[in-house]
Amino acid sequence: MNFNNNHDEILKKLSGISSQKNIEIMASFGVETDNCLGVKIGDLREIAKDIGENHSLAGELWKSGIHEARILASMVDSPGKVTEEQLENWVKDFDSWNLCDQVCNNLFRKTEYAEDKAFEWSQRSEEFVKRAGFALMAYMATHRKDEDDDLFLDFLDRCREEVGDDRKYVKKAISWAVRNIGKRNEELREEAVEIAEELKESDEKSVRWVGKDILRKMSQ
Repeated sequence: MNFNNNHDEILKKLSGISSQKNIEIMASFGVETDNCLGVKIGDLREIAKDIGENHSLAGELWKSGIHEARILASMVDSPGKVTEEQLENWVKDFDSWNLCDQVCNNLFRKTEYAEDKAFEWSQRSEEFVKRAGFALMAYMATHRKDEDDDLFLDFLDRCREEVGDDRKYVKKAISWAVRNIGKRNEELREEAVEIAEELKESDEKSVRWVGKDILRKMSQ
């Protein structure tokens, strides 16, 4: 379908394939659904293929405030045209783990600012901004096949430093980042396991949870 890069037509298309059932499913997984249409990710990807890269359109879709339109924006934006100001403006709008993770994977990790924002955001106070920092680490661990270990060792240090944050979507992201880093090679796996073993002996319940979660999922 040719949308002629018209964001109004795209929003109309999204509304036409909305689903209350999908909204209910999203809510059951802890996604904020106030501005959701219930459009499946697979459908968004098909629409994104029809659109192609379009930086200006991505900005318009983001401004709509609609959950799926924002995910679609991250799919069609041009990483090379994304500015640091845009990253900061968008990350402040994150209102669920789903939006956070989709945007980080589809777009943010591909920008020149990914490393710096992973470190910076992982120290921020806002729950989903902080999650974004660790989500970037997790995604870079998966996708940057030729990256030296030094970056990921630094990421592991940051995970250890911030693991005391007991908020659900932060501690889950820290576990995720450590596990993905540990999957890269045997040396990093040993580092990840060592951290997890240390964490599971903590006096803090939430820290113990992270350590146990890492070990449990790495053994699966």
